[in-house]
This record gives sequence, C-alpha cells and structure tokens, in this order.
Amino acid sequence: MSDLQKYIADRKKRDKGFANGYESGYAGFRMKVISKMLKEIRLRSGITQDVIARKLHTKKSAVSRIENNARDIKLSTLEKYAEACGMELAINIVPQRKKPAHSSRHVVHAV
Repeated sequence: MSDLQKYIADRKKRDKGFANGYESGYAGFRMKVISKMLKEIRLRSGITQDVIARKLHTKKSAVSRIENNARDIKLSTLEKYAEACGMELAINIVPQRKKPAHSSRHVVHAV
C-alpha cells in the first residue's frame, strides 16, 4: 500500500465527510490529498517551509500554496519537494477505478 493509499484509508476512518465524498469527488479531490500529504511529509521530516523554499529556490509563499492547493503542480517540483524532505518520489500507474454500478440518473421504462 502506497503512502497515499495509507493516508486515504486513515483519513476515511477519521473523517466520515471525507469518506462519503471521496469516491464521487475523487478526480478533483486527489490534488487536495496530495497537498496535505506533502505538508505531512515536511512536518514528519522536521523541516520548515523556509527550508523547503530555499532548497526549491522559491519563496515560502509558493511552498504554502503547494501545501494548501497543489493544482497543476509540475512533476519536477514534486520530485524536488520530496528530495528536500529526504524522500524520493515514486509514481505508480495502475488500472483505472471502475465507476459505480449505480448512476445518479434515473431511467424510467414504459411498458
């Protein structure tokens, strides 16, 4: 199980709102999860945003934006962020999730 999967499983246990909205909002929600994970990695590493900013040659405000909303973050930035925390970025490509069998649309058949 990846760190992201562990984080999601743990968060689902702790936060029922997260668990209920996870599947339906997965596509947009995934970047928010990545942002939170980046912050947790930094905190576990005992590194400040200032240190990350220096290592990434950017400003503390840019690091804060990454940790609070990592929309459209570059892969190279993720890699540098991980390295700054003493980590290594690993990416897995897995089969797509199956869509739920039920649909939000209701179909009425006339007999």
